[in-house]
Amino acid sequence: MKYRRLGESGLKISTVSLGSWLTYGNAVESARGRECVRAALEAGVNFFDTADVYAKGAAESFLGVALAAFPRNELVIGTKVFGKMSEAVNDAGLSRKHIMESCEHSMRRLKVDYIDLYQCHRHDPDTPMAEVVRAMDDLIRQGKILYWGVSCWSPDQLLDACETADRQHAPRPISNQPPYSLLQREIEDEVLPASRDLGIGQVVFSPLAQGILTGKYLDGAIPDDSRLANDSLNRFMKDHVTEINLAKVKALNEIAKELETPLATLALAWCLTQEGVSSVIMGATKPEQVRANCAAANLELSDEVLARIEAIVSEPTK
Repeated sequence: MKYRRLGESGLKISTVSLGSWLTYGNAVESARGRECVRAALEAGVNFFDTADVYAKGAAESFLGVALAAFPRNELVIGTKVFGKMSEAVNDAGLSRKHIMESCEHSMRRLKVDYIDLYQCHRHDPDTPMAEVVRAMDDLIRQGKILYWGVSCWSPDQLLDACETADRQHAPRPISNQPPYSLLQREIEDEVLPASRDLGIGQVVFSPLAQGILTGKYLDGAIPDDSRLANDSLNRFMKDHVTEINLAKVKALNEIAKELETPLATLALAWCLTQEGVSSVIMGATKPEQVRANCAAANLELSDEVLARIEAIVSEPTK
């Protein structure tokens, strides 16, 4: 495993990390999930990402149990706040009330005394940025969180957060968590350049495009145990399963074969070549997937291979 600083902070996280969206506490049986966590730790993964809203707290609770047996100082645990957790009017968003209360709930579910990285899951237009920054600053001063970050924020929102933090003499966010993959590259135009200027690192999710970049759908068949076959899990990937994208995946798979590596490993390694990307979040459901994905940390891609990949994925999607 390799490790990179998260933004301009001193925090170092594994270049491949383990997430829990749509998997643990939800679609993956607990024993199998614990096997995935152990496989990740054995491979050198130190960053584990979740959110309070994932399975309404069940993902955090799963990780709280699964990670309890391992030394806390070896773990970097990230979770998020924003999503609606109940029908209570203040139990959503980024108000000070919701942030402070949600942090307590997350720590309880995760069975920890502090959260390493506390992330604003989305931007909240109803809450002043000064209120968000002050709440995060207070949680840091209280020792309940060590760093804070955001997810899916625009360049303007990132700049506002940093400038507000500077005015309040408070810590800036150190991370952003956007979707990013060979098939979804929107952050390259504005988010990545702005983040580099601001010292914000990227922890990207869906680097395998919800499983499309594993190559499991190349022959047109949909495996019964796949995410695409599960209507409760596939709503975010259906639009990406197009003939053009599948043709790109087929061409990419040929490169992976030449390199004698799984397509998923190649796809993750490609994400890590982008300056500013600190880690890719895998959503593995089997320990063997964890081990194959972690191999991306040490897969070096030559300039010639990168050029061939670029020629494939830069083709129009429509």
